[in-house]
Formats: sequence, structure tokens, C-alpha cells
Amino acid sequence: MKAVPRIHGGPDALGAPLYDFSTNSNACGPCPQVLAAVQAADATRYPDAGYTAVRAALAVFHGVAAWRIVLAGSASEFIFRITAWAVQQGARSVCLPAHAYGDYAHAARPWGLDALTDVDAAALVWACEPSSPLGQAHGQWPAELSHVVLDSAYAPLRLSGASSLNDSQRDALWQLFSPNKALGLTGVRAAYAIAPHDAAQAVQQLDALAPSWVLGAHGVAMLLAWTQSDTQAWLQQSLHTLRGWKRRQVELLQGAGWEVLPSDTPFFCARPPVDAVALCARLRTQGIKLRDTTSFGLPGQVRLGVLSPQAQDALLAALTKNTTLTMETT
Repeated sequence: MKAVPRIHGGPDALGAPLYDFSTNSNACGPCPQVLAAVQAADATRYPDAGYTAVRAALAVFHGVAAWRIVLAGSASEFIFRITAWAVQQGARSVCLPAHAYGDYAHAARPWGLDALTDVDAAALVWACEPSSPLGQAHGQWPAELSHVVLDSAYAPLRLSGASSLNDSQRDALWQLFSPNKALGLTGVRAAYAIAPHDAAQAVQQLDALAPSWVLGAHGVAMLLAWTQSDTQAWLQQSLHTLRGWKRRQVELLQGAGWEVLPSDTPFFCARPPVDAVALCARLRTQGIKLRDTTSFGLPGQVRLGVLSPQAQDALLAALTKNTTLTMETT
């Protein structure tokens, strides 16, 4: 089977960009108290193999029974694991959002799952709310939610809008969380899912598919710190800052002739007045990285994370320079 390239934002072969608009990480981060907890983690010892304290803390944080917490090495690790579990249960089809994180499809491809557009016919349904790359509400939900996995990676970063699901509906599906984005610590890999209220056997089966010590000491430290009140207070303050930064960034781009799509998050998609792929390539050589959205099924657009005013000014200066060069050479 031919490997399909995986395209992501963030550092690449050229290293870390000076101004990285290509990821959805909280630009106000890293969260100081969580970073301190990660740095203080004891890497000389194994974590508790049962992760008793982490499961208990996350259960209290979300108001659910501890058995419903499924720990994962990362959101991507869980995506691949629950896809394998679904196949083990007889799944032969998957439904993906029209524009979505590539790992949903990457996880399904080795199993030969049929990609369906009918949410009620698919055995495994993926949803993301707010979505990536658009940062918008999810569209169509199936009548039966127990085979839906809701990627809630960006729920803690919601700047506006509200979930399209009520609490009862959320309780009936799988909810996946990866707090490293909201905390500005994407290099620390750790995630967890909340199982449906009646999925005790499925949780046992998913745990059996996981390797021993699926989380290292640093991941444990991050998840424990995630549940603390001072961390959540910092997050709420960061959202206030990000709202102001987003307004400024949108206005700068619109003033430069970009068409900006609406979003509920500190990232959004936009169409530049020049070729998007060529622009991304030129800016990358100048220390600025944008995320071309062709791989998301949105050619001609880019996704931009909201960064600080300093980074925005650097982007505007680079855009002005590159737009001038484009006009001179056409």
C-alpha cells in the first residue's frame, strides 16, 4: 500500500519558523503553571501504570465516572486506536467531515474502510467542533451517536458561538480532548477521551489495545495541571487576549485584500489576493509560516492561527513586500 504524505503545520525541515501562523496552538502560551509542572515532572521513574490519580482528576474535572476516562499518548494515537477498535467490532465504513484533520482518514486507510457521506450509514463517524481548519460548528449529526467520535481539541479555545450538542447528546458519544493546544504546549503529547455513558466494555477493550505506560511523566504532569483552577483561570484570561488579537489580525488581512472566513476560534481560513501555495512558499523562506489548506480540500486558501500584534505586523510587512514583487513580475 502506497504511503500518503502527512502534512502538518509547525516546525519542518527548515526548523521552527520565527512567526508560526501554521498551528492552532494558543499564542498566549505556554501556560506558566503547567509549564512549571511539566518541567518539575520526575522523569527518572515510571508513572503509575494504572494512572489512578490522572483518571480521578479528569473524572472530577468533567463530572463523570473515572471508568469513562480513556488515556492516550496523543489525540492522533487515540484516533488510530479507536479506528482499529471499531474495525475489531466489525466496522467497514467511516464518515469524515468534508474538511478535517488528515489523521482521521490516515487511520481508516490501512483498514480499507469505505468512506461514506451518509452519517447514518457509516459504522464510525468523525466530528470536530469547533472544526479544523475552519473553526466552525460541525454540520450533520447522525441519529445514533454512540458510534460518533467528537474531537474536542479546540473546544477550550472557543472564542464565540456555542456547541451544537446538548449535554445529553454529548454524554452519548466519544469526546476526545488534547489540552496541549489550549495550553500552548503542543510538544507535550498527552490526550484523553470520555467514553459514552454506557460503554464500559468498549473502554476495557480500548485499554487492552493500548501499550503499557501510554503516557510518560510529562504527559501526566500536564493533564493533572490541566484540571487545576489556576490553569483554567489563565486559559480564560488568554481567551480575552486572543479575541482582541483576532480582531486586529482579521482587520489587517482584510485591509490587505484577503477574504476572511468566519470562525469561532483563534484560527481561521482566508483567501489571499495572490496564489496561496506560492505565497506560503515565499513567506516560509522569510521566517513566516502559513498553513496551505489544499490538503484539507480548500485549495487557494490558507489557515492562520492568531498571533501577537508583533507577529501580525511582521506578516503584514512581508505580505506587502511579496504582493509588490508578484505585481512586478506579472
